[in-house]
Amino acid sequence: MPKQISLFPDNYDDFFRHLKERIRSTQVKAALAVNQELLLLYWQIGREILQRQQEEGWGTKVVDRLAQDLKTEFPEMTGFSPRNLKYTRAFAEAYLDEAIVHQLGAQILWKHNCTILDKLKNLEQRIWYIQKTIENSWSRSVLSHQIDTDLYSRQGSSRFISYSPFA
Repeated sequence: MPKQISLFPDNYDDFFRHLKERIRSTQVKAALAVNQELLLLYWQIGREILQRQQEEGWGTKVVDRLAQDLKTEFPEMTGFSPRNLKYTRAFAEAYLDEAIVHQLGAQILWKHNCTILDKLKNLEQRIWYIQKTIENSWSRSVLSHQIDTDLYSRQGSSRFISYSPFA
């Protein structure tokens, strides 16, 4: 049987495989960068709502109206429901230090942050679960299960919080 001649160089398959890996890696990096910017925006919105509520006495009706106006102005965007704006406020209230948002909170997805806000009140525990989520790439359901089964307490003396806003 005659040898079949390839129209492609011998190293084409390796080149293509490497190119696919680079494209996928760049897609993940881009998605993470978008997530970080979005979470920082949410924190800033929440901080401003919190500040106005404290200084000007804004109530729920103002937040509801803000949600409606943002949805009208940015119909293609999600994340501006009254409920979500209340989460942005809770997010800003939970993490008064913007460095925590940059270094930790923005490293996980928004819905993960909402789960942590709903289930935990202690800052040390929140930071610990964020770190574990980052380390283990937990889905939201796994994160929720770990909180519900109190992994934090079960880890005992092996807990270590390495967060520092000055790191």
